[in-house]
Amino acid sequence: MAHLRFLAIATALALTLTLPCFAQTTNAASTASGKQRDTLPSLDEQMKTLTAKLDLTSDQQAKIKPIMQDLHKVTEKIMHDTSMPREQRLEAVRPHRMEAGTQIRTFLTEEQNKKFDAYLAGPHGEMHGSLTGHPKTQ
Repeated sequence: MAHLRFLAIATALALTLTLPCFAQTTNAASTASGKQRDTLPSLDEQMKTLTAKLDLTSDQQAKIKPIMQDLHKVTEKIMHDTSMPREQRLEAVRPHRMEAGTQIRTFLTEEQNKKFDAYLAGPHGEMHGSLTGHPKTQ
């Protein structure tokens, strides 16, 4: 009987200690799932990523940076437009990303274009922050 009482007390104590942690985890997960504001990495972070992934020369970086600056400005403007739902913002940003990609490709070598294709084929949230999404399939 003493073992059962001990087991009941230990279980109650364990639940008392773990429930607040579970509630915080659940709350944090729901916040991360879309209730918080979308974030975008800084222009410098994006340039560092591109430089590392594509082995950009300093000359290429100088030519690509203005393209990335324009994309960053447009993306920030769209992200902060609260009159559009999130999905609509994703759709509004996508053509700007595509155009920037086309412009960037003009400064890349054949090998770098292959790396760029491979990079874009996979997940690359470090470039888009929380404003990510996949094109709708028809």
